[in-house]
Amino acid sequence: MISTSNIALSYGKRVIFKDVNIKFTDGNCYGLIGANGAGKSTFLKILSGEIESDKGDVIVDPGKRIAVLNQDQFAFDEETVFDTVVMGHARLYEVMREREAIYAKPDFSEQDGIRSSELEGEFAELNGYEAESEAAVLLSGLGIPEEMRSKKMKELEGGDKVRVLLAQALFGNPDVLLLDEPTNHLDLKSITWLEEYLMRFPNTVIVVSHDRHFLNQVCTHVADIDFGKIQLYVGNYDFWYQASQMAFRQRQDENRKNVDRANELKEFIQRFGSNASKARQATSRKKLLEKLTLDDMPISSRKYPHVAFKPERPCGNVILEIAGLTKAVEGMTVFSDLSFNVNKDDKIAFVGGNSLAKTTLFQILSGELEPDSGHFRWGVTITSSYFPKENSSYFQSDMNLIEWLGQFSPPTEGEQFARGFLGKMLFSGDEALKKTSVLSGGERVRCMLSKMMLAGANALILDEPTNHLDLESITALNNGLIAFSGVLLFTSHDHEFVSTVANRIIEITPGGIIDRSMGFDEYLNDAEVAALRDELCHGHCDLKL
Repeated sequence: MISTSNIALSYGKRVIFKDVNIKFTDGNCYGLIGANGAGKSTFLKILSGEIESDKGDVIVDPGKRIAVLNQDQFAFDEETVFDTVVMGHARLYEVMREREAIYAKPDFSEQDGIRSSELEGEFAELNGYEAESEAAVLLSGLGIPEEMRSKKMKELEGGDKVRVLLAQALFGNPDVLLLDEPTNHLDLKSITWLEEYLMRFPNTVIVVSHDRHFLNQVCTHVADIDFGKIQLYVGNYDFWYQASQMAFRQRQDENRKNVDRANELKEFIQRFGSNASKARQATSRKKLLEKLTLDDMPISSRKYPHVAFKPERPCGNVILEIAGLTKAVEGMTVFSDLSFNVNKDDKIAFVGGNSLAKTTLFQILSGELEPDSGHFRWGVTITSSYFPKENSSYFQSDMNLIEWLGQFSPPTEGEQFARGFLGKMLFSGDEALKKTSVLSGGERVRCMLSKMMLAGANALILDEPTNHLDLESITALNNGLIAFSGVLLFTSHDHEFVSTVANRIIEITPGGIIDRSMGFDEYLNDAEVAALRDELCHGHCDLKL
């Protein structure tokens, strides 16, 4: 078990935590949620001892081992993959190295024999004889093939390094497991494996993630950081969201009733305060008014942008026809002879392991690239708007946000309109005067979504729009696209996003496409789809978002 007592932390005048008292118990998985900047990663660092709080204590049961998902991809560059994993259990790794050093001596002394006997006992107690097989299982589950395990970490790509560091955190059955964004860089198969692993994990897990499906699958509790405090809820992310929204509405209703009651009392006092026959009633109501205290609801750090796409005209019967599209990038064919039609009311999620193929297709459909062969045709009633995965080219000017959004606003609208629109997208007050060149990734995404909303398009093309967004913005975008009445073509690594928005799935494989009008979860469990994928991929590719 791990708990905190009166934890407080401030950066200058900004209070991050104040008097946080919380207990995390064995056998439970806690999803740590909160707006960007609320202090999720900071709280994990306090729990692990990486940083100290201004006040309070972290209490860990004696003899309990804490494991942390290391965020430094270069920390183990000179170590092999296998050694990096085992280093997750520091004491076992020390015993292993000393044991190997003794056995490597050419002259084995009596003292060495005594020491080796002691080490063998501790090695067995720490499950050292199972270390190799355990590391192999973890690496295999996270998609690191056997041939990589003897390589040095510096030889691996960034995504593979993250997988190894995750295996390091999981290694050796730690008593407390602290995971900050563990699903980053994982494909669908690896995420599913991790979900199943954590559901079986017998000890304490505290995890930060923007993946709502993952949180729903693994969490038994949600720890919500807001108002400088941490509130614990039993249940997964969906339960927390429903419960928190209900509580918020109840408090709003209660405040509204108090305001109405207060206004009634004030009106009576004003009308009859000088009336002798009503004086006693007026005095009584004045006392009631003094007792009636309005609950000033604290301003939450959690903000939801207003995302709503409203087409200027409905779609006609012809949406999009694609015939024989082929495209090579840098001499490599990314797709060949691609043909399908888009129908009215389609919300198509494009999936598959080759992200370049999906991005290239979207660039062709938006007019940014030309196909090598084949053709496509949008219907005459269709206007499209495109959200590119890489958007830096849109933010290289020295404009402020009002000026930037003005480029895409109706010509009859001025600064006040831009300010109002930006305010709904969480750029209020002086935030609207920010230079576009200094925006964060999440802020850029909100700007691009604003541009698309102003376009009034009835066909949207979105390439990984959930990247860089916090949970609140993802939820707002998710709900906005569910309500969208037009046609949608999109990709996303967010399982919940895909499964709640898409009504058709197109998977791009090396051997062709798989096209099914069904939801994503149904698609994942369809045996016919799995068999066709094996045939088209010759058994050498896995489904990836």
